[in-house]
Amino acid sequence: MPNVALYDITGKVIGDIELSENVFGQPVNEPVLHQVVVAHLANCRQGTQSAKTRSEVSGGGKKPYRQKGTGRARQGSTRAPQWTHGGVVFAPKPRDYTQKVNFKVKRIALKSALSSKVADSELIVFDALNIEAPKTKEMAKVLKAVEADKALIVLADKDETVERAAANIPGVKTTLVGTLNTYEVLKYKKLILTKDSVAKIEEVYV
Repeated sequence: MPNVALYDITGKVIGDIELSENVFGQPVNEPVLHQVVVAHLANCRQGTQSAKTRSEVSGGGKKPYRQKGTGRARQGSTRAPQWTHGGVVFAPKPRDYTQKVNFKVKRIALKSALSSKVADSELIVFDALNIEAPKTKEMAKVLKAVEADKALIVLADKDETVERAAANIPGVKTTLVGTLNTYEVLKYKKLILTKDSVAKIEEVYV
């Protein structure tokens, strides 16, 4: 089973913690990680882009000039794509970019992401995040102690003090175990957990 150092809030190592092999010690499946990340980004797209085709642009009802005898190319409307103010050829329309990923595939991807953090020594586990006040400088001090400037902080339960303290720090985000996803684990350089969040992750994903 993988072991990582256990820190107190001052950044001092106070021991180590044993992690579940089934969650934090799995082989990293890169094709599955790629599939899940691409699907996540696709599902974030609104798909609201839109442009008008020649049939939707206002005007152009009258033939601009007669068919023959002018020496010019024949034209039936001033709203054809080659005209200024004309419609757009193959205009983009609102669409759904959603990609479905099987539950088991998502589970494999998340375990791979968590395991990659352990393998790359990018997982930091605190005994607890007991910050005195919901102030940015308090959280900045904690992060500086463990050299984590770009980090995802995963909490076992909602903690308004920690969330408010981290809210204004660029490159830092807080989330809950219940909303943890593969994309965010991979996006941030460091993954910060507490003993409680480790226990909850292992309970949910084992």
